[in-house]
Amino acid sequence: MTVCMLAIAPCIGRAEAAGCNFEIQGEGRIAAVVDARSLRLDDGREVRLAGIEVADRAKAAAALAALSVGREVTLRGQDDAPDRYGRQPAYAFLEGRETPVQTELLRQGLALVSSEAADKDCTAVLMAAESEARTARSGTWAEATVIKNAESPDDILAGIGRFTVVEGRVLSVRQAGATTYLNFGRNWTRDFALTISRRIVPAFEAAGLAPKSLENRRIRVRGWVEARRGPRIELLRVGQIEVLDGN
Repeated sequence: MTVCMLAIAPCIGRAEAAGCNFEIQGEGRIAAVVDARSLRLDDGREVRLAGIEVADRAKAAAALAALSVGREVTLRGQDDAPDRYGRQPAYAFLEGRETPVQTELLRQGLALVSSEAADKDCTAVLMAAESEARTARSGTWAEATVIKNAESPDDILAGIGRFTVVEGRVLSVRQAGATTYLNFGRNWTRDFALTISRRIVPAFEAAGLAPKSLENRRIRVRGWVEARRGPRIELLRVGQIEVLDGN
């Protein structure tokens, strides 16, 4: 993951070949769009698009309908267990397409790569599509406020309970009990911080992202904002972090 996050371009060729090309979990025809990230097949099954979070619900739903309704689709994924709403999470490959419909929503700037995306090749494909939209300022990326500044904790706190992308420089890394804190400010009770549980740290170390190595580095992080004194995002997967510079 780290290699692709630090230099996405060299990874794209490999990732496009493998991409999100998981085991086939089903096929069918798309009958309707339920919401901005959910489809209903003609046999009644509901599918939740995996790997993304919707940035603009109304526009994403309209784009998804235009792209997919009436089309044959192959569902691919690592697990076909339904979510709590009975929807099957999957990457939806429309007939004749080599990448999932998720990538088109990302390219249009109507979605963000989810913090739940775990497979490195699939994540590289999704991140490359998101990067295209960010460079072109498409969709939600036309707004300068999409990426929050880690030095503005009040702006981040305004998004409690929302999926958020934040950029900033890690000022210090501290451990308290079983939790490691990546601090972006000096006021620990107010400023933005990332938290990593002790059980998660080995995965980051294996990817070359040991928490201490991120000190004084500028990073982009994505995840769900919580309020624990100051705003917090919990790191659960390596793919939540992109290193933007060296030192």
